[in-house]
Amino acid sequence: MKLGFIGVGGMAQTIIKGLLASKTVTNKDIFVHSAHQTYQKFASIANVTAVDSNTAVVKHSDVIVLSVTPNAAKPVLKEIREALEHQDKVLVSIVAGLTINQIEEMTNYNLPILRTLPNLNVQIGAGMTAVKASENLTGQQKQNIVGIFEAVGMTTEMPEDQFDTFSALAGSSPAYIYFFIDALSRAGVKHGLNKREATKIAAQATLGSAQMILKSDKVPFELVDQVSSPGGSTVAGLLAMEEAGFMTAVVKGIDATIERNNE
Repeated sequence: MKLGFIGVGGMAQTIIKGLLASKTVTNKDIFVHSAHQTYQKFASIANVTAVDSNTAVVKHSDVIVLSVTPNAAKPVLKEIREALEHQDKVLVSIVAGLTINQIEEMTNYNLPILRTLPNLNVQIGAGMTAVKASENLTGQQKQNIVGIFEAVGMTTEMPEDQFDTFSALAGSSPAYIYFFIDALSRAGVKHGLNKREATKIAAQATLGSAQMILKSDKVPFELVDQVSSPGGSTVAGLLAMEEAGFMTAVVKGIDATIERNNE
């Protein structure tokens, strides 16, 4: 599979690095172009092929990943429309807010499209990506394209009107989780640990707990109960956190994220 990236910003670079690290594709199978000349430097460092136009990306690729800003999407799609119409291609969009219907209106209604919303963790093969396919992207072809993102993490298929919620839960939440881990580590420092050791402990505990949830058939609060002994220190800590508004604060944070996404 030949992959072409139109736009080589942070997320595109992250996906490319993740795909190369997972050996899903080889360096010679990736073609890139961007309006910003820095793409040539990235192509040299990543040992992928830089081409001189967006239409050249389409020409050389089976799957074209559109990774531009929302404002740039319309002129770029207009530029590559003819090339997309005359060849058997699949378009993958990671453009925030750009719907499948909008892409079809700017290209054609026969073009197989996969709308995606990956988070930053694809870079280390632990990403979470929302996907939604157009009606004519089905079967093995769909599996192959979704497999690009499954090679760098997990995927979930959902309606486009739920993408804003997904963005808050998966796209923004790494920042909130970093914040939580930092709070845990600072509490460790308060009680005598050095910051590096406290952060290592908190990060590994968070990683292991997340893996437990994914591997368990229990809901998270059932796992909370497994850790909580009657009258024990864990219960005391949970009650103190809840008294301080822990769960309410988390929900309010997600609410604020979704509200800002919709502005």
